[in-house]
Amino acid sequence: MKRWILLLPGALLLVAAAAKAQVIRSAPADVKPARLSVTAPPQITLNGQPDRLSPGARIRGTNNLVMLSGSVVGKVLPVVYRRDAAGLVHEVWVLTEEEYGKVAGAEDGTPDGHKRFAELLALIFGTRK
Repeated sequence: MKRWILLLPGALLLVAAAAKAQVIRSAPADVKPARLSVTAPPQITLNGQPDRLSPGARIRGTNNLVMLSGSVVGKVLPVVYRRDAAGLVHEVWVLTEEEYGKVAGAEDGTPDGHKRFAELLALIFGTRK
C-alpha cells in the first residue's frame, strides 16, 4: 500500500504533462483584421467606425486568456475578430503589432489572398504558447 502512495505524485505529474502536450491552438476561422478600441463597453470602434460587442463577447489576449472589455478602454488594439449571427462583434483575438502587420494586408478579396491570410494566421497561432 505504501508503494502506491509514493508513486502517486509521479503519476499525477505524468498525466498533467500529457494533458498539457495535447493543447493545440488553431487559428480562428472566418475572421477579419482590424484595429479595435473599446470606448464604453459594449460600444467599440473597428478601424475608426462605431460598432458594438455582443452580450458575452470574448476578447482574448496574446496569451489566449480572456480579457475584460473594461480593462482595455481607450486602447487601440490590433486584432482579428468574428461576428455573431446578429452582426455584433462576438470573438476577438488580440495580435501583436508585428502579427497584425503580417495579416493586415494579406486578405485582398481574392482566393489567393484568403488562402495567404489563413496560412499566416495558422503560423501565428501555431507558434503561440
